[in-house]
Amino acid sequence: MELALASFIGVLVAAGVYLLLRARSFDIILGLTLLSYAVNLLIFSMGRLVVGKPPILRDGLAPTLANHADPLPQALVLTAIVIAFAMTAVLVVVAVRSRSDSRSDHVDGVEPRDGGQA
Repeated sequence: MELALASFIGVLVAAGVYLLLRARSFDIILGLTLLSYAVNLLIFSMGRLVVGKPPILRDGLAPTLANHADPLPQALVLTAIVIAFAMTAVLVVVAVRSRSDSRSDHVDGVEPRDGGQA
């Protein structure tokens, strides 16, 4: 299972980097989103997630990781999801404004050489 998760994280990072290197604003936004998903999965995988164990200390159980799940990765990923959503909304607004100003969705604002619509 670890190999499958590591491979999936690697595919997400590769796709995100590929999209970041493209010259269109929508591709860059999508690439940043894929990278944020990859980072969230990486934090989850590093957090040694376990099933059926509470993240909050209970009376009668020793306060060790053998009896409880680590709540820090869950809190970090929840915070990262909220921040990524807000940043995606900001990037979409900036991209739409840039497209309306320059009449192109290229990041550098240069029209394509073939003269076609962008």
